[in-house]
Amino acid sequence: MRKKDSNGGAPIFIRAFKEERQLELWLRKGDSFVFFESYFIAGTSGGHGPKLRQGDGQIPEGFYFVTPRQMNPQSNFHLSFTIGYPNKFDRAHARSGDFIMVHGSDVSIGCLAMTNTKIEQIHTLADASLKGGQKFLRIHVFPFKMTDEVMNQHSDHRWFTFWQILKTGYQRFEDTKMPSNVIVKDKTYHFDEQD
Repeated sequence: MRKKDSNGGAPIFIRAFKEERQLELWLRKGDSFVFFESYFIAGTSGGHGPKLRQGDGQIPEGFYFVTPRQMNPQSNFHLSFTIGYPNKFDRAHARSGDFIMVHGSDVSIGCLAMTNTKIEQIHTLADASLKGGQKFLRIHVFPFKMTDEVMNQHSDHRWFTFWQILKTGYQRFEDTKMPSNVIVKDKTYHFDEQD
C-alpha cells in the first residue's frame, strides 16, 4: 500500500476479464479510481457468454456489487465473497444459480479462484474499504477487454448484442475512471454518473 501511496480503507472497484483471466483492483483517490494491481485468475470454468442456469459452469458477465454481509472470512476456500449473482438483470432474464464467488484455491466451477495468497490481499482490501465506509463495492465481469478491435472480432457471436450493452459500462470507466451507477429497467442495464 505504501508503494501505491494509498492507505487501507480507501474505496475499491474490481473488474474481471474472463478471456484474459485477469482481475483488476482499483483504489479511489480524489475524484477517480487509480489502478492498484492485476491478479491472474488461477481457476475458471466455462467460456464466452453469461451464466444462464445453475450447474452450467459459466462465470457470470455483468455488473454486480458486494455488501459487507457477502464477505466470508470463514470460507471453505480460505477466504471469499459472493459477487451478488443473480442480480436484477439476471433474474429478469430467468437466469439461475447462486454462491458465485471470488475465492481462494485454484479450482473453480463458475467462480473466480485466485489462490489463497492472492485472495488474502483482495479480501483484506475489500474488507477494509467496507469497514472504512464504502457501503458496497462494485465488481464488473466482462468476457474480455472490450476494445473496439476485440468487439469487432466477436461481431458474429450469439452474445454480441448483450456485449454491446456491457461495453457501455466498460467504456464509461475507461473514459472517466469512475464506475457508473448501474440500474436495471425494462430488463436491460442503464448507466448513470456516480453520485
